[in-house]
Amino acid sequence: MLDYAALAALAAVVREGSFERAAHALHVTPSAVSQRIKALEEKVGAVLVRRGQPAEPTPQGRALCRHFDAVSTLEGELSADLPGLSLEGEGRATIPVAVNADSLDSWFLMAVADFSEKTGHLVEIKVDDQDHTAEWLRRGEVLAAVTSEDKPVQGCRVKPLGSLTYRANASPDFMAQNFADGVTPETLALAPSLAFNRKDRLQSQWMQRHFGRDLTPPLNWVPSPHGFVIACRLGLGWGCNPDMLVVDDMANGTLVELVPGATLDIPLFWQVSRLPSGLLKALGEAVAGAAAVLTR
Repeated sequence: MLDYAALAALAAVVREGSFERAAHALHVTPSAVSQRIKALEEKVGAVLVRRGQPAEPTPQGRALCRHFDAVSTLEGELSADLPGLSLEGEGRATIPVAVNADSLDSWFLMAVADFSEKTGHLVEIKVDDQDHTAEWLRRGEVLAAVTSEDKPVQGCRVKPLGSLTYRANASPDFMAQNFADGVTPETLALAPSLAFNRKDRLQSQWMQRHFGRDLTPPLNWVPSPHGFVIACRLGLGWGCNPDMLVVDDMANGTLVELVPGATLDIPLFWQVSRLPSGLLKALGEAVAGAAAVLTR
């Protein structure tokens, strides 16, 4: 039988990145956290955490964290039927989810708010590019993900959510300075563009779709969806923004399209563990409700 206090300590260290922050989250001493994990490592006969900055799980540690997440989710559901049962975290489960930044900043938090209001449980959000969030599921670090991948990850089911529609935007002054002779492959190769991070391929996909070429313009790196919009307004470059984040800018002329009507639609999917959990079902329903904005 596994020691679930020790599993909670392990999960806290992995989540918080250090023994000290894990101890603070669990309201115990760092020494207590260390002793619990040491005892667990002795029981399973394997190192579970690589001590470093940040602390990281070994494959065995990650497997135990995945087990703890699943058990915590199932136990959290008992609090509604057995309010007198003493559970870790006062009966609240925390469901780890991976989400792309543009969804997080445009519609996903509405789903989290709806889920938390209806169930009283919590969500831990991991942010990554939509082409990479499914990897968090494969590694067992989350129980669900918003992803562009439609092929089910092993042990998961998939539900289509709709598409995020992107437009290539820039300020009117930027357009006048960089595209006075029109938006062409030649002018696109010279005009500064924006990129979220080195995983971001939206601008490349947009150029490939509408010009048939994957160009390499000079880049300003802006790792924030709202920062992306602000950078476009300030003339730092052009970038692909979700319609939901630039509707007002488009209406008042603060931002214009590089090529009117040249959109890029990115289909999104909800991948969730097949764990028989009412909480995962409730979260999925909240996600589906919030994602209705993607199909309007």
